Amino acid sequence: MASHNPTDLEFDSVDPPSEQARTRARQRYDTLLEPPRSLGRLEELGAWLAACQGRCPPHAPTQTCAVVFPAAHGIAARGVSRYPATATTELTGRFNSGGTALHALTGVTGANITTAELDNYDSGAIDVEDALTTAQTDNTVRAGAALADAEVDSGADLLLPATVGVGSSTPASVIVAAMIDTEPVAVVGRGSGIDDRTWMRKAAVVRDALRRSRTAQQHPLALLRIVGGADLAAATGFLAQAAVRRTPVLLDGLTSVAAALLAERLATGARAWWLAPHSSPEPAHSLALRELELTPLLDLGITLQQGAAASTALPLLHMAARTLHDMPPREQADLTQPW
Repeated sequence: MASHNPTDLEFDSVDPPSEQARTRARQRYDTLLEPPRSLGRLEELGAWLAACQGRCPPHAPTQTCAVVFPAAHGIAARGVSRYPATATTELTGRFNSGGTALHALTGVTGANITTAELDNYDSGAIDVEDALTTAQTDNTVRAGAALADAEVDSGADLLLPATVGVGSSTPASVIVAAMIDTEPVAVVGRGSGIDDRTWMRKAAVVRDALRRSRTAQQHPLALLRIVGGADLAAATGFLAQAAVRRTPVLLDGLTSVAAALLAERLATGARAWWLAPHSSPEPAHSLALRELELTPLLDLGITLQQGAAASTALPLLHMAARTLHDMPPREQADLTQPW
């Protein structure tokens, strides 16, 4: 990551995944025992993995790292969640002690889980005040980028950003609405499972925060400062730098894809290194994925963020790699036609 001063944060250019390796993977699928295209989206996954690794056949990810970004959102005090603002500390503590859904799900294929040690920036109530200062925004984006560098330097070949913080879907919804220029009602979902009255409070907050951020729609760092939070800022830097380092990423819930919209703007072409494992019930999630031109793999109705949904794609990636690595061509099986 290159930078010139605290208000001029720039990322190095993003190289695309290898189209040559992607083409070889597609050609290899056409020679296997099964009929061409019969493995459906597993073939897309295998080709994507080959492109990211620059080799065919690709290997299954050997070192997956999930990084949890916690944040205390001031807007939580407005009653936009079913949980009190104080629950963020308890939720974060669970990741340090184990036993979360992320621990259970990543345990299927194995993954390292790290909780980011960010400066404790409690964000402002974004309907009436900025979430962060300019310096806090810049420092947290840089911290997220540094974490991506650290994981890649330690051998990670697949990354998974997770976020935890009461009220996080509110600033994430504002960012999506601002980035794609839509109205609050189009992005406000049920988040933690809120009732109608809470939804109306949340919609009013999103409306007011969106109004405050109108002049910053085309400026990712300004948006993060005005209506973001530490988790969104760190995840933005993490996603952008992971792409710069040519490392694939599994996106997660709404906060993750909101950060992805910002990261794509800061590091053009980064989205080619990302995979969308699931379709969230949150309307802003679907809108953001459409803007990024990413098609989700699964629709399991998962509303939990915290990396749970993203981890459901891990077994599929292993399966996709095995189809290219383990299945022999028809000619080696002495067959002229597929089964």
